[in-house]
Amino acid sequence: MSSSSSRLKTYAGFVGRYARPFLKERSRELRTPIAPAPFRPAPHEWRDDQLTIAWLGHASVLINFYGTWLLTDPALRSRVGVRVGAVTMGPRRLVRPALTPREIPPLDALLISHAHMDHCDRATLARLPRATSVVVQRGMSDLVRRFQTTHELSWDESVEVDGARIEAIESNHWGARTLTDSHRGYGGYLIEKEDNAILFAGDTAYTHAFARLARERNGGAPIRLAILPIGAYDPYIHVHASPEQAWMMMREMDAEYILPIHHKTFRLSREPTDEPIERLLAAAGSESWRVVATEVGQTWTMEEGKR
Repeated sequence: MSSSSSRLKTYAGFVGRYARPFLKERSRELRTPIAPAPFRPAPHEWRDDQLTIAWLGHASVLINFYGTWLLTDPALRSRVGVRVGAVTMGPRRLVRPALTPREIPPLDALLISHAHMDHCDRATLARLPRATSVVVQRGMSDLVRRFQTTHELSWDESVEVDGARIEAIESNHWGARTLTDSHRGYGGYLIEKEDNAILFAGDTAYTHAFARLARERNGGAPIRLAILPIGAYDPYIHVHASPEQAWMMMREMDAEYILPIHHKTFRLSREPTDEPIERLLAAAGSESWRVVATEVGQTWTMEEGKR
């Protein structure tokens, strides 16, 4: 069988299996408006001598890291998924993004963890300035070719952007974009500047990779903030960490704070919408002060010298 015939058969089977649930879900959504983001960031007020972040929804985080402006996994449209004509076939947001692409301030770099459409939304990318540098995992450069500068990294490779060192790191996930796509690179990023570090995991199941990274750094800049996913674990625990596992990974890498992502934004699995953050706060217990930006749009600035 030719490769084109094989792909057609694969997609025909997919449509046959999911067309009816998709249409039922779309009908329900027509009766349910997308909720506004509970909070609205004001990045024009952020100082360049601090670490400040805002959770824009899902895995999109706007970061001012001592004057280096970054945006992770941009997905800022009302729906993500496969484009078929004028229709995007994929999940719709439960909550609007805290900022639109036009409201994003000038960036030093975009960081994209993997090719899945809820993390690498090409329609969002098309609305961001072409002059912005993009850092992607190995095998993803074709998805971001509209940008003038692209850094494609394998695990343990790094690049410097506006004084910040950005290293691609191992995670526990997978990287194919479509049903018939070849597997691409995936992973997270360790960002270091001003003797501080941020770890952005992208999407990951539980892994010892972050604890191992912390040990191997042997006295490197302390990880102030771990940006870790906590949702879509039921029934996909083999590729998505549970809240308790995210808390465990944060403690194992000796991070000071955790920003939970990948929850409350799209319905990607069976657990109730509010369950991931409730379970994370329960796991944190008396250390719940370490959990930051629990609502879409919330802004958090690190207090210097608290640790």
